Parts: sequence; C-alpha cells; structure tokens
Amino acid sequence: MNDATDYCSIKEASQILGVSPKTIQLWVEKGSLRAWKTAGGHRRIIRESVNALIKARNPQSASNAGSGLPNLEQGMRVLIVEDEEALRRLYEFNVRQWANSIQVELAKDGFEALLRIGKTKPDVLITDLSMPGMDGFKMLRRLSELGELGSMLVIVITSYDSEAIQNLGSLPEGVHVFEKPAPFKSIRQLVVDGVAEKLALSR
Repeated sequence: MNDATDYCSIKEASQILGVSPKTIQLWVEKGSLRAWKTAGGHRRIIRESVNALIKARNPQSASNAGSGLPNLEQGMRVLIVEDEEALRRLYEFNVRQWANSIQVELAKDGFEALLRIGKTKPDVLITDLSMPGMDGFKMLRRLSELGELGSMLVIVITSYDSEAIQNLGSLPEGVHVFEKPAPFKSIRQLVVDGVAEKLALSR
C-alpha cells in the first residue's frame, strides 16, 4: 500500500464507523474488516473494506450518518425499568436519540419488567436497583435463574456505590453498573460496542 488514501489506522476506522478501537480490532480478527500490518507491527485498515462495511450495515447510511449504532434499521429493543416517572421519561428521551428505529418499552418495577421481558425479549435492559415491590436485585437474580441474562446487554443505573451494592446482595456477572446521574454518552458507547460485537461474532 503506497497511497495513504487506501488505508487508515484503527483509530481512524473507529471514528468513521462510530465504534471503539477494540471493536475495530475484533472486526479485523473476525474478517469483517481487511487489514495488514506495517513493519512496526501497526494495523492498517483497508478503506475499501470500511466503505463496504458501511454499505452492508446501512444502505441508507447517508441519511443516518453519525448514529454509530450498527444495523439498527430492523429495530433494537430497549427496556427501561425505573420507578420514578421523571427518570423513566428522561432515559426514554435520551435512548430514542440514538436511532429512529429503536423500540423503547418502560416498566416501573422488577415484576412488570419480568412480564415485558417474557413477551418482547429486549436486546438491552436498563434498570434501577432501588424500587418498591420487586427491586432490581431480585429481578436480575430471577433473570439469571431463568437463563435470560445472556441474551441481553444489562445496564444498571443506581445511586448505590460498589460497596453498597455488595452489602445489598451483589449483582450477576456481566452486568454493567453506572452511578446516577446517568452518563448517557458512556451508556450509548457501551450499547454501540455491544451491538457491534454481537454482529461481528455472527458473521
């Protein structure tokens, strides 16, 4: 490769595709992106494969540029579980900004969430821990017993710190925890990487 316009770095590819450098490396390893190594051991991504991936992910990429969420035109399902109505609406508003095709459902406690999960099988679960009735701890333990957690990206947004969570019973493995107020930018990037990794592994 002599022409610098024919290839880009991992960082540049991650910016173009709206995912993390780690996800770009995963796509290269899985063959979703073509790359080569310099004499110094640095990966260079072939731009043609980047453009091909953009077209494959989203034929209408020009109208949806900047969403950063791969292949969501078929609709990603997100369930938000929060007992405070104002926060439910705030989370819903921010999640809907990610892409027009996202399907958002709301639940006010763990029991209602279990019913919705049984019917709709969400891709992403965003939940509080402190709720009346069935709280987030009980709900997640029940989902773990049912074997449902492996099919969802589970995100907890809570006012509890890590010590309080451990004292109150801990959480199943693989659950991502953010302290309130919700850091929506970080949560969005986590979802982007999670969806991208799922797509890469399915190719």
